[in-house]
Amino acid sequence: MSDENLLEVDRLITSFETEKGLLRAVDQVSFSIPYGKTVGIVGESGCGKSVTAMSIMRLLPQPSGKVLGGEIHFKGEDLLHATDKRMRQVRGGEIGVIFQEPMSALNPVHRIGRQVAEVFRLHTKMSKKEAWDAATEMLALLRIPAPEKRMMDYPHHLSGGMRQRVVIALALACRPDLVIADEPTTALDVTVQAQILDLLNGFQAERNMSLMLITHDLGVIAETCDEVVVMYAGRVVESAPVKELFANPLHAYTQALLRSIPKLDTEPKSVLPTIPGTVAGLAEYTHGCRFCQRMGRKSVATRERPVFKEVQPGHKVEICKECCDL
Repeated sequence: MSDENLLEVDRLITSFETEKGLLRAVDQVSFSIPYGKTVGIVGESGCGKSVTAMSIMRLLPQPSGKVLGGEIHFKGEDLLHATDKRMRQVRGGEIGVIFQEPMSALNPVHRIGRQVAEVFRLHTKMSKKEAWDAATEMLALLRIPAPEKRMMDYPHHLSGGMRQRVVIALALACRPDLVIADEPTTALDVTVQAQILDLLNGFQAERNMSLMLITHDLGVIAETCDEVVVMYAGRVVESAPVKELFANPLHAYTQALLRSIPKLDTEPKSVLPTIPGTVAGLAEYTHGCRFCQRMGRKSVATRERPVFKEVQPGHKVEICKECCDL
């Protein structure tokens, strides 16, 4: 493991037991997150982004979810072979998770204060009073108005933006080294989205925290990330520093994603470019190039898996002759 990297994921394979057999949702995914940096994981729904995050935390649905291969190293420690007791220490203590849907991430029958204070009680030696005070302070840091009052509220009393701030408070409470943010701005309006991203950036700068940001929004990626990992159909098809990826996208899928972003010079009422088709289901994945499969190309590209290699310093791409501009 490199001394520069906080987290390294190497050839991760995650599968689910289904009626159709054991199906791979994540197929030999590799990437790393350096200390103090933000790495964005981008791709359409169903590409394996959230499953990758849950594999890192060992929170896959049981008994169907299984990690069948690969390695996950966090600060040099192999998380796949860590004990359950050790993983309970890692979750929330050293790696925080901002879950995708704040309403389902919070327990609807417990007050906000109890849920945030519980994190401090589990991972520190604080008394109930100290944990309650620390939780109140955490809500104040996240700019939740009247935090003492909000501590006594239930999740349904709060707006979507406020619930998301509480979920972020749960993730950041114990000053983790890494935060995995799974769609932290989904379903929020643009103003609240900007506030949430500013909060994350502020905490990251203050604590030298690393951030794994999962999102569909390439605008968020461009604004907040240092490096980008593009996933499609359970595989990484391209990864690069953010400026390099936006200036020189090599894979056809990355290029198609970038073309779909509205631009200032786009003609009013014009039709935005879209990617034809949809991501294949797990049982339908081809062994070869899966973007060629989506585009209906009946060639050797859909039978043989393309090689994923570094073509420029820090810029890696899945080299399919049909999809890659090389």
